[in-house]
Amino acid sequence: MSDWLLRFVKGIFIGSGFILPGVSGGALAAVFGVYERIISFLAHLTRDFKKNILFFIPLGLGGIAGIFIFSFIVSYAFKFENQVLWFFVGAIVGTIPALWHQAGKEGRGKKHFVILAVTFVVSLIFLIFGKELFGNGVAQNFGTWVIAGALIGLGVIVPGLSPSNFIVYMKMYDAMADGIKTLDFSVIIPLAIGGLACVLLLSKVADYIFKRAYAELFHFILGVVFASTIMIIPFGAKYTPQGILISIVLFIAGAALAFWMSRLEDKYQA
Repeated sequence: MSDWLLRFVKGIFIGSGFILPGVSGGALAAVFGVYERIISFLAHLTRDFKKNILFFIPLGLGGIAGIFIFSFIVSYAFKFENQVLWFFVGAIVGTIPALWHQAGKEGRGKKHFVILAVTFVVSLIFLIFGKELFGNGVAQNFGTWVIAGALIGLGVIVPGLSPSNFIVYMKMYDAMADGIKTLDFSVIIPLAIGGLACVLLLSKVADYIFKRAYAELFHFILGVVFASTIMIIPFGAKYTPQGILISIVLFIAGAALAFWMSRLEDKYQA
């Protein structure tokens, strides 16, 4: 039961990454230790099917719960956006030790530090200037919702990529959150189609690379995670003394929760 609840809570966090701007579901899956297994399962659906389904049921239910919960509260919570983001920064920081250990479990050399550094710099530049791609917005129709769903799917495959950021830049974010909240299937169905198609097509590519270059891919993931974490830190925000205190408390709470979950993952991993 503890294991089941742990995966359900992880699913809520990962699901939040598909709805919260600046947060990556794929990155959260990586820092919570389930990214590699998700990719392997999606790339080989029939392999250990029953075992994997039982493992992913609570994770999937948590993910769906996270998407719906945050679609309801995002319009309210983001009145306090800066404080909310500090909680997620803390959650990522709290799991970095476990992610660093996982990245090096098959060895770590100079080239891996180079991969991490280059990935970090390139990802940071891309994330800083990426909003220029969709600055003018796009029309909202079945096709563009499929594209938005594909971006969400890409956020599963590429840790650190925040699909909601691009959906915000496309000026579709509010309509997407409202569509999920009100169960508008003209929004939900094309989102699901685009997301599933992207995940199923690209998961085999990610799984192929994992098998042949595990350390290289995971240090690439580390670089992207570090860059995306910096991007969600609200550097330019103005804080009241009360706001500073709340931000510190939420950062510590996020880090403590994530570190505890990482330790539980080690306990139940076998």
